[in-house]
Amino acid sequence: MFNKVYIPYGGYWSTPFARWQGSYANLNAIPFAADVTRRALDERKISPAVFDALFLGTTVPQKHSFYGAPWLAGLIGAVGITGPTIGQACATGARVVASASSEVEAGADRCILAITCDRCSNGPHLLYPNPLGPGGKGDAEDWVWDSFGFDPFAKNSMLQTAENVAKEAGITTAEQNEIMLLRYNQYQDALKDDAAFHKRYMVTPLEVKDASGRKVVATVKDDEGIFPTTAEGLARLKPVMDGGTVTYGGQTFPADGNSGMIVTTREKAHELSRDPHLEIQMLTYGQGRAKKGYMAQAIVPASRQALDLAGLSIGDVKVIKTHNPFAVNDVYFGREMGVSKEAVNNYGSSLIWGHPQGPTGMRLVIELIEELVLRGGGYGLFVGCAAGDSAAAVVLKVG
Repeated sequence: MFNKVYIPYGGYWSTPFARWQGSYANLNAIPFAADVTRRALDERKISPAVFDALFLGTTVPQKHSFYGAPWLAGLIGAVGITGPTIGQACATGARVVASASSEVEAGADRCILAITCDRCSNGPHLLYPNPLGPGGKGDAEDWVWDSFGFDPFAKNSMLQTAENVAKEAGITTAEQNEIMLLRYNQYQDALKDDAAFHKRYMVTPLEVKDASGRKVVATVKDDEGIFPTTAEGLARLKPVMDGGTVTYGGQTFPADGNSGMIVTTREKAHELSRDPHLEIQMLTYGQGRAKKGYMAQAIVPASRQALDLAGLSIGDVKVIKTHNPFAVNDVYFGREMGVSKEAVNNYGSSLIWGHPQGPTGMRLVIELIEELVLRGGGYGLFVGCAAGDSAAAVVLKVG
C-alpha cells in the first residue's frame, strides 16, 4: 500500500487514440510522445526541470527504442534525468504508475514523469537468426499480429481465451452484444457538449505531419476509427470462431497513441496541481493471473488483491474502469464482483476507443480520476487483463 504518493490534479494527459493504420500510422511512438508531452507540460506551465526521473512504458519496438526513457527525456528537454523502460503487455500503463509510485514511496525520487506510448500500426517484422534452419533460414515473427494470435505458454490466441471464459461461464453472444451497445452509448456521454469530458485531459487537436515535418497531413480532434454501433448491427454479426460466441462487434481493435502522468509527493502534487484543493492519492496496486488460457478471469483476483491491500470492498468504490478487449471481460467481472454492468465504464472504455497496449491502462486511470472529480470524490478502481492470462489493478482516492 502507498501512503506518500499523489498525482497532481490535471497532471496527466492523453492523445486521442487512432485505429491502427490511421492518422498516427507512420509516427515513431517515442518522438510522437515527446511532442505531446512538451505541449502538455507547456499548457500546464510545468518545466521539465521539476522531474527527478522518467519512467517509460512501451510494448511495440520502434526505431531507436532501445534508448527508451533517456531518449524521450532528452527530447522533452529533461536531459539530466533517466529511468527504466517497462513493457508488460496491456498491464504496462498500470505497472508504470505502480513502479513510479513505489519509487516515490521509497523516497528515491520525489517527482516522476510517467509516459506510455505505442504504435500498433506498421509493427515490426522480425527475423531471428537460426543457423539450424533449412539453408540457415531464420525464424520470422510479426511482433503485433503474431502476439495477438499465439501465446507460447498457453498455446492459444487472445480470442480463444475469451471463448474459453465464455464457454466455462456460460456467457452468450447476446450478453456480449448488450455490453457492447451499453459501452458504446456510455462513450457518447464523453462526446456531449463538444466532447467536454475528453477536453478535461486530452491534448487536442493534434496536427500530424509528414516525414519532412513541414506538411500537415491530418488533424486529429478526437478518437479516430470508432464504428457506429446498433443492436441490429451487432445481432447480424456471426462469431469469428466456429462454434464460438465472440463476434467482431464484441471485441476492441488495435490502435495508436500515448498518455502521460506525473507521480509525486503530496507537497509537490499541490504545487503542480490545477486545483490544489483536489487531492489524488495512489493507494494500491494489485495483480493476478488466471489459469492457462483464461485471460479475462485474471481481472477478478487482481481487483480483489488491490482492494484487500487498500482495506476496501467493491461496495466502497464509487467509480470502476476496466480495460476490456472483449465484452466477455465485463460480463465475467460483473458476475464475480457483484456489480451491475451500468456501474462500470461510464464515458466509455478501451472496448470502444481501442487498444494501443502501453497507454491503454494509463488513459483509463486518467478517466477514472476525472469521473471521480465530477462525482465529488471517493475511491476508484481500475483493472485490466493482459497477455499471459494476467491482469493489473489500481486503487486510488480523490478527495
